[in-house]
Amino acid sequence: MTTAEPGHGDEHTGAAASADDVRGLAVSHAGYTLTGLRAPASPGEQGELAFGITDAAGAPLTDYETSHERDLHLIVVRTDGAHFRHVHPVIDDRGEWSLPFAFDAAGTYRVFADFVPAGHGETVTLTTTVEVAGGFAPEPRTSDATGATVDGITVEVEGELVAGAERELVFTVTRDGEPVTTLEPYLGAYGHLVALRQGDLAYLHVHPMGEPGDGVTEAGPEISFMATAPTAGRYLLYLDVQLDGAVHSVPLVLTAGAGSTDAAGGATHDGAHDDAHGEAGR
Repeated sequence: MTTAEPGHGDEHTGAAASADDVRGLAVSHAGYTLTGLRAPASPGEQGELAFGITDAAGAPLTDYETSHERDLHLIVVRTDGAHFRHVHPVIDDRGEWSLPFAFDAAGTYRVFADFVPAGHGETVTLTTTVEVAGGFAPEPRTSDATGATVDGITVEVEGELVAGAERELVFTVTRDGEPVTTLEPYLGAYGHLVALRQGDLAYLHVHPMGEPGDGVTEAGPEISFMATAPTAGRYLLYLDVQLDGAVHSVPLVLTAGAGSTDAAGGATHDGAHDDAHGEAGR
């Protein structure tokens, strides 16, 4: 089993996270703003997805710290949870990020920019929306899905999410009924997990602790994460794994239960770690 922990971010202890603790819900945060978003206007239109990040003075942000092998991670997902994509744009000398892009279907999409400004020391997650014209056929997630198959790769998850309490999630990867033990490094790990709270798409981002080649972490079939849901409710999970040079994104769904509370109003974690490392915005 691969031991794991989340990436950078705030640690929440005690009761479940308040609304102020949850990231990925605003276009501006911590003095940084996502600006000038441009994107294709209709499904199938080949174009460019581009945007900038500005600092508190309104100047373009051009200096970033590398996190998980990239200076910026971009998540694009429709508001019903469908059509998830995790991509990596490039930055020009003016501070504009861009990449070729086309939407598969109409609807309202959320765009998350996840990055660490140089010298800031913490991950910032900014978000905005894009309207893609055309007939919209929603694909709502109405129940939990602890297993799914994409491109012949099956992923099953065991474990539970609990509001305000750290819990382990173990993902098992198989192909054609056989355990996969040849996972390839992707962004410095054997798995990459994004979780979005259904409804407002509050953003959580976790990563394994172990690293490929560290002599301890195995290349499958199990990948473990420690995660904390900020509140009770349903969460949309997207596990990215790489095999044979291709990245596959497998969608799953879990519902987080409400954490119990003690007389003082703090969450009791039933023996779990007191520090809740799951985060909104890595």
